[in-house]
Amino acid sequence: MAASNSAQDQLEQDCFVPSHHPSAPSHELFDISTTVDPSYVISLIRKLLPVAQKSGGNTEILGSNCIDEVVNSSNDNCKRMEIFDDSTESVFRVEGDGDLREGESAGVSAGEEVWEECGCVLWDLAANQTHAELMVQNFVLDVLLANLMVTQSVRVTEICLGILGNLACHEVPMKHIVSTDGLIAVIVDQLVLDDTQCLCEVFRLLSSGLRGPECRKWAEELQSEHMLSRILWIMENTLNPQLIEKSVGLLSSMLESQKEVEHTLLSALMKLGLASILVNLLAFEMSKLTNDRIPERYPVLDVILRALEALCIIDVYSLEICSNNELFQLVCDLIKFPDKVEVSTSCVTAGVLIANILSDVPGLASNISQDFPFLEGLFDIFPFTSEDSEARCALWSIIARLLVRVREDEMSTSSLRQIVLILMSKSDVIEDDLFDHQFNENKDFESLGTSGRKSNARTLALRRITCILNRWNALRDTSEEDMMEEHVTDEKICRLLGICHKHTVSDTSE
Repeated sequence: MAASNSAQDQLEQDCFVPSHHPSAPSHELFDISTTVDPSYVISLIRKLLPVAQKSGGNTEILGSNCIDEVVNSSNDNCKRMEIFDDSTESVFRVEGDGDLREGESAGVSAGEEVWEECGCVLWDLAANQTHAELMVQNFVLDVLLANLMVTQSVRVTEICLGILGNLACHEVPMKHIVSTDGLIAVIVDQLVLDDTQCLCEVFRLLSSGLRGPECRKWAEELQSEHMLSRILWIMENTLNPQLIEKSVGLLSSMLESQKEVEHTLLSALMKLGLASILVNLLAFEMSKLTNDRIPERYPVLDVILRALEALCIIDVYSLEICSNNELFQLVCDLIKFPDKVEVSTSCVTAGVLIANILSDVPGLASNISQDFPFLEGLFDIFPFTSEDSEARCALWSIIARLLVRVREDEMSTSSLRQIVLILMSKSDVIEDDLFDHQFNENKDFESLGTSGRKSNARTLALRRITCILNRWNALRDTSEEDMMEEHVTDEKICRLLGICHKHTVSDTSE
């Protein structure tokens, strides 16, 4: 089955040029839009050929027989470089911000510098489809496979995986990757590494594979309990934001994959504790958001929420996700977060997730029906959903579930005042949403309230707003106290009542 356009677009977005490690020699970024002489590409590939020292000082080129064709295909007289051999094991670096990687020497040989320079140029070139296809035609995959099989240098491994990651963003090179005997297995084996940058590249590459048409072959190599447990261990134990984002992002790729692959991998991951790990990660990111507000962690928060949202709409996993009280509390806390501009995308995702949770466990709405900051937070999210009708519908469904539980005739005047103040302070938001997005966009009917009647969520919410405002007006008319508020004037109340009436009537007539 061919990859969908959206999946292909995502693959192309995943292409990027090398990240420069502080200990690595810098190189000038290659202009990937420039037409490249094939002989130049071949010469770069030749310089990546791994060699091994044999007794007597002789050398032997490592790799498949196809590599001989690379050597013979160019008259370039470049020396064959020997890969730096370091037997010291690396240490798992959760922060990934040191000057040197553990296990690698500060000194870099001239041969290593040449290898790395050539590798980084190929990494750049692989982001361009034409260059990528030229590379695979000249056996770069065999060279990279040979390097991955023999090197103990994490920088060499990172560059090889980075080149493969960019190649995998293009249809033809991806087919070559899948058809290269043993390559996918070797790529998956890199999950046992303890180097942050290498693991980021592995996850990026695996995500591309699972979103492609040959996803079954990638899934076959990943489906062992050992590898899936390793993925969860990395996800749970690293503190590096990029690695968390890439590892959790792999779940999204599984969800976008073919149903058979999705079921095979996700069912095993759920049995191994995926749901609790995601909730724990969310709790950690929420604590960071509350206490530190580190911008580089905001994408991590979003990818975790998107993974949870995707899981909760799958029937076999929804109950486990939606019945998690800690998760519900965390997403509700995010809705109440004051500075939503910084994490607007995450807040929108949290709103959709809450709507899905309440659809499966409607009783939870009673727990937040009197949480007025939460109600206010829901209205604050509307400005960020102008292009997302599904998210707006989700927010209205939550608001409706809350307001149907408000007993305005029975509640105290102070509580009623709080609700009215929120509604009036957000009247512009309500009006803007109703003006810009008419009801005929959303015809998602669902059971709300105790009557079991099918009703449009937004219409029901507007009717409840009307009832609450009418009750407030009645209390004001009969009370001897001064119940006027600065933001609650007769004019504003009448305007909002008129808007609610107009749109509930127009919806009923459609």
